[in-house]
Amino acid sequence: MSDLATALALASAIEGILYALFPDGMKRVMASVFDMPSSNIRAAGLVAAVTGVGLIWMIRS
Repeated sequence: MSDLATALALASAIEGILYALFPDGMKRVMASVFDMPSSNIRAAGLVAAVTGVGLIWMIRS
C-alpha cells in the first residue's frame, strides 16, 4: 500500500513541476484537449496506462 501512495505522490509532484515551470504551455495543452475527439483521448490514456504498467513490471522484475 505504501508503494501506491508513493507512486501517487510522485505523479502529483511531476504534474506540479510541469505546471510550475510551464504554466502557459500547460494551459495551451489543456485547451487543445477540448478540441480533440474522445476516441483520441481514450487511446492516449490507454497507451499511457499500458506503458506505465509495463514500466512498473520491468522495474519490479
